[in-house]
This record gives sequence, C-alpha cells and structure tokens, in this order.
Amino acid sequence: MRNGRSPSLPINRRLRRTVAGLLLTVPTLSLTACEGEDDGGCIPYDPSEAYRTSYELLPDGSQPTNDNCMTLCQAMNLPDLKRCDVTLVETHFIDGGTGQRTDTRCHYIAPGGCRSDGRHPEGLLAGRVESRSALGALFAEMAWLEAASVPAFLRLAEELKAHGAPEALIRAARRAAGDEVRHQRAMEALARHHGASVSAAEVAPFSARTLEAMVTENAREGCVREMYGAVVVGWQARTAGDARVREELERIAEDELRHAELAWAVDAWAAERLSPEELRRVREARVEAFQELTRLVEQEQPEAVLVAQAGLPSRDDARRLLQGLQVLVA
Repeated sequence: MRNGRSPSLPINRRLRRTVAGLLLTVPTLSLTACEGEDDGGCIPYDPSEAYRTSYELLPDGSQPTNDNCMTLCQAMNLPDLKRCDVTLVETHFIDGGTGQRTDTRCHYIAPGGCRSDGRHPEGLLAGRVESRSALGALFAEMAWLEAASVPAFLRLAEELKAHGAPEALIRAARRAAGDEVRHQRAMEALARHHGASVSAAEVAPFSARTLEAMVTENAREGCVREMYGAVVVGWQARTAGDARVREELERIAEDELRHAELAWAVDAWAAERLSPEELRRVREARVEAFQELTRLVEQEQPEAVLVAQAGLPSRDDARRLLQGLQVLVA
C-alpha cells in the first residue's frame, strides 16, 4: 500500500496533533526565494564527543569493568571510539528486592555533517558524498539515509516476529522498508539532477539482540530521530522553493509520519513486556538521544540555498520544531 495504513495499527493522535500544530507555524512560501547561487556543499557541524550507554553483560556473562568494557563498546560499531567507563547503579527489582547493575558508557566522536534527522541503524558505516553543489550533497545524503533505513526496518520486522509482536507491527515494519526503497530512488534522482553521486549505504552484519536492546534502538532512532525527520520532511514539503522538491517530499511526508507512529507503537507494545528497570533505561536512552539531537541542531546552520530551495528549516526554526516535540519524548 503506497500511502495506506493497516487498519489494526492505530493512529497516534497525540503525535499527529503535535506535528500538525508545528507545521502550522510554517512561513508563507515566497517563490522569489527560489533564485540564489548554489555554490557548493553545506556548512557542516563539527565532530563532537558523545556517548552511548550499554546495560549488557560481557559475552561470557560476567559484569564489565573499566579494564574490559571496550569489548561491549566495540560491539556497538560506534565511530571513532575513544574510551569507556563503568558505573555501579543500585537497582530495585519488581519483587521488592535490591541489587546492583553496571552501566557502561562508551565515549566516541560523533562525526560532523549536515543532517541530524532520520533513522540511523546500528552498524551504519560512514558514507561519502561527492557533489558540485549544496543541493546535490543534501539530496545524496538523504538518499543514503533512506537506503540505510531499508535493512533497519527489515531487521525490526524480523526481531518483532522473534519477540512475539502482533502481526500488525510486523507488517508495518516491512511496509516501511518498501517505503524507504521508493524514497531512496526519489532522493537519488534529485541528487543526480543536481550533479551529485550517491554512495551505497553499508551496514555491518546484524546480530541477535534482547528485547530491551531492540526497543532501546527504536527509542533513539525511531521515537526521536525518525519523529524529528518526519517533521522536517513535512516542513520541507511546504516551504521548498523548488516545485519538484515540494512534490517529491509531499509524497514522502505521510510515509515518514507513519514510520514515527510505528516507532511509538513498538514502544507501547514493548512497555508491557519490560521490567520497570528496563523501561527506565529505555526512557533514559530516548531522552539522551533527544538531548544529543538538540546539540547537533544548535550547531547546524544550513546555507541559504538549502533553506530557500530545499526547504530545510533554519537553525531557529529547527530549534522551535524540536522544542515542540519535547513533550512527546519526556
């Protein structure tokens, strides 16, 4: 179904009301802004230190320590991994007992770039964009991310099936993978139109994960990045000065909003199967991802040609969009 919806996957009315309210703030489109010199790639944000938290045990079942925690971090395929540290945290169990668990923080250098939205699957290897123009570079990166989302959604579908999820969620994840194939083709066509070459998206081999690990990634990449990406695409579909861009993104916007709904539906389904401690860690990962996204948005300042012709929100507009979404993440 191109823009259809599975009848058994409910509409997330809170999400849709929030997104609709944010898009009401879209400025009036000025077609006179279509002109302008496209003089090369975007103004990037700098690489910055970031961290990802793991709650896993070592492969042999033992607790990680500061001496061997890099084993867990290396398994996460993080870019430019620097160091790790382990903290003991008191845990309250559902039966009233207490104990301790280890939280491993993996510190790495988040690469610079020009985009901060969209689903980044685990193990996504760095891509290379070659373009003579800022618009070409933007659409090439969008095509690359759309391509990377295909295996991510197929993996989600298989994991949902393995964990006994409802058929509606499994079908929605598979349909999302098909959506991303169409999106990738549309963005690649725009990229080539603007003289850019699109590199293949390479993702490291997947391994089996616990339900908590799957839901944690979904919280970061779906409930935060995918949701923000859906809002950004909706914004672009309304403000891009290039009519062809508006037409393509208008078709994509509804799909991306459904993908965000899927992420929250997975989150709600899993919430009934995770322990209170696991739920707390998932929520912390979601808030942590939102804070990281906020930092990246603060560093981004798209070129004028990308705002005018591709409809990217300016830094001030992106900040307002994120602030509007915060109520859903907390």
